[in-house]
This record gives sequence, C-alpha cells and structure tokens, in this order.
Amino acid sequence: MKSPTTLCGLLLASALVHAANPQESDYYKITTFPTPPETALEVSSIELLPGGKLALGTRRGEIWTVSNAHGAADKIEYQLFAAGQHEVMGLAWKDGSLYETNRYEVARLKDDDGDGRADTFATVSDKWGVSGDYHEYAFGSRFDKNGDIWVVLCLTGSFSSATDFRGWAMRVKPDGTLVPTCSGIRSPAGLGFDADGEVYYTDNQGPWHGASTLQHLIPGTFQGHPGGFQWYDKAPNMGPRPPAPNDNSRMVTERARIKELVPPAVYMVHGKIGNSSSFIVCDLSKGKFGPFQKQLFVADQCHSNISRVFLESVNGVKQGVVFPFLKGFKSGPIGGRMNDDGQIFVGGSDRGWGAQGGKPFNFERVDWTGKVPFEVHEMRAKPDGFELTFTEPVDPATAGDPASYKAREFTYIYRGDYGSPEVDDVIPKITKAVVGGDRKSVRLTFDKLTKGHIHELHFDGVKSASGTPILHPVGYYTLNEIPTQ
Repeated sequence: MKSPTTLCGLLLASALVHAANPQESDYYKITTFPTPPETALEVSSIELLPGGKLALGTRRGEIWTVSNAHGAADKIEYQLFAAGQHEVMGLAWKDGSLYETNRYEVARLKDDDGDGRADTFATVSDKWGVSGDYHEYAFGSRFDKNGDIWVVLCLTGSFSSATDFRGWAMRVKPDGTLVPTCSGIRSPAGLGFDADGEVYYTDNQGPWHGASTLQHLIPGTFQGHPGGFQWYDKAPNMGPRPPAPNDNSRMVTERARIKELVPPAVYMVHGKIGNSSSFIVCDLSKGKFGPFQKQLFVADQCHSNISRVFLESVNGVKQGVVFPFLKGFKSGPIGGRMNDDGQIFVGGSDRGWGAQGGKPFNFERVDWTGKVPFEVHEMRAKPDGFELTFTEPVDPATAGDPASYKAREFTYIYRGDYGSPEVDDVIPKITKAVVGGDRKSVRLTFDKLTKGHIHELHFDGVKSASGTPILHPVGYYTLNEIPTQ
C-alpha cells in the first residue's frame, strides 16, 4: 500500500501532466442524445422555439419538435411535427409559425389546433428551379434584420446551372417576392449572421474553390463560381453580368479586374480545418459559452468538428482567422444553433459523404464547462504583421520570443478544375514579438506580408503566465487586404 506522501505526490504529478497537456473536453463537453427509434434523424437544420423547445429539420423531409434538450440526455422528448417534405435545410420561427426551406420552396407551417402537429402548409416562395439532380440542395436562413429569409442554391451536379438560379443566393421578402441577390455560389452548406446581422454562407471545395470557404453575402456581388452567369438575364436588378474569371489565375488577381467579385472572408484550409464546411453560429450568449462573444463557429461535415472564426473589416473587406475548436462529434454536422444559454445544438449525417464521426446520423449538444482555455482570442492584421490577443495573461519570456512562432504564407489556384493544391509559398521571418502592457497581447512584426495569401501561424512555444500551452496552437488568417495603419 502506498503511503499518503507517495499518493499525494502521484496525484500532484498527474495534475501537472494534465495541466501541461490540456484537452478540449476540459473546456467544452459534448452530450449525445438518443434519437427516435422509428426514424434516421439526419438533422439538417435547427431552430429555437418558444418555451425552450427546438425544431429539427431532417434530410429525410421530417420536422421534429424537441423538449428538454438542455438538460440530461435521457430526459429528451421528441414529437413529429411534419413529414413528407424534401430535405429541410432551413428553419425559422416567427409569429407562431415555422418557416422551412426545402429543395423547392420556402413554406410556412402552423399547428392550428395545438396538438403539436402542423396543420397548415402554405408556400411562401417557390420561384427557383429544381430538377431530379441529387445536388440541388437549398439552404435557408432565419429571418434577417429586414424580415427576409436568405436562400443559397446549390449548382446542378456540383458543376453547372441547368435550372433557374442554381448557383445563386436569393432573398425571400415578407410578401413572398424572390429577389436575386448574389451570383457565384457553388455548393453551399450553411447560412448564418454575425453579431451585426451581416449574412455569410459556407461554400465547399470544388471548381473555382480551392478549399471550403466562409463567404460574406453582399447584395449585388459575385461570389466566385461563374456557372450560373446565364441567370443574369432573369435578374435585371443585378445589372450586367460580370466578366468571367480567367482560369488558373489567383483570387487577388481577378479581384483587381472584376469589381463585383468578393473574396472568401476566410479559407477553411483543406485537410487541416476541414473538407466540407457546413453550419454557422454566432456566439451572442454574453459569456455563457466562454470568452468568445460575437465570434463565429463553423462546422465541418467531413471532419465532424467545429472551428472558431474571428472576423474584421480591412479597407471595407471582411477577412479573418480560423482556429480549430472542437472535434469528436458522432456524425457529420449539418444543422446547428446556439441558444441564449450558450449551448450549441448540433446534428447531421454521413449519407452521401464520409464523416469522421463514424455514425450515420447524430443529435448532440455542446456546453462550456466554465473553465477558460488558453487560446489566441483574436488575430488582427497590421501593416507589417499581426496583433494577437489571448484569453489569459501570457508568460512574457515565451510570448516575447520570435522563436516561439512559425509562419507560412500560401494561396490556392483560382481555377475551373476541382480544388487546388496549396501554392505560391512564402516563408516570412518574424523579426519582433512585443508583449503588451496588459500581458494579454503580442504584436508580431513580419518581414513580408502577402496580399491574398492565407497566413498560417503556429505559436507552439507560447505559454500562459501559469505555464499552460495553447490548446490550439495554430491559426489561418486570410489576408484579403493589408491595412494601412
């Protein structure tokens, strides 16, 4: 039998090892819910309902309401609200009705008699094209600040646009009018808003997309894929069609000649952050989800993970950094929603795509444990480098040493072929690392920044004031613009 002194020493050693090797589960916990045995609950959209309930739309065309989802997993209750729909990829609640976006319409559903089942099914808008092609998904948003629902329409067959407005973002006005809003969409898989109500969508790697991306939807813009250009003839509000991008070029080059072209706000770096970006949620929980208020969380269906995105505007253009955040979901996340208590509800499937989670479908919840991880909180572009802020005070010796950091700059080929390798490598020298007076910021000076490149920055050598390493010691900043001051 070990003596109390020996046992105490072992426990202390174990605690020190754990502190030196923090785990995601120390800070964020994933709860997996049981699902109704009578269905494959392939969750593709999630909305908050009054009374703490949720609505889940599925790829099977069902809508379920859920009670008790913010407590113990075994207390959850499901009720079928509607069936017979077609891949419900968007849900929005307003004035006692649930609005769904499926492949061919935005519809309003209402439970008129209070039995928990939809009685009214009314088409709000169905003025876009749909065929039998497997790829013609339609993803819908919640209501924006003007009362509109945004819809992003996948191309036909992933490459072209054979039916009306495939490859476009549309807005459905409160009266049902369908407004063509942005061209250049390829294969969207999520729509969401930032804290200011700006609209973003995720696109997936393929032709004209070297990697999956987070994109800023600005009315009147071209988002990068020219496959749907013919629909400008049916969208007089958009003006003339833009020039076609040159094949095998670079995004930064084509931006200079195509004024309508908006670059990705963030490249979700292929194979490192994920391979198939999906839902977007913004943390508006006022600290109930940890220290990341107003940042975006973007899921990846293939990697069964969620990444964290910090955005800023530089010279009027959105850009920012993506960090790994949380892995380990049981299937491929597609639908996601955060409630006011700072819980993220996640659901998805692996049908049609592989997902690292390994299960055919899932419904799960993410909760903050109350412990603050030591992370880079923000990464902001400067004229000659970047400024990092941290969630905890840093150790000045390691954070102020340029050798604690390692940088690389690269981009993707902007081309009609599927995807792209990482190209045009630049290896900058970090010449200075200056710790701020608050001990929670570091100003890094580079000898070279490259406009249009993704700036991959590793900070493995940085420790907190208490000696803890950074939980996720890498970030990928998409430098669309270099600030002047």
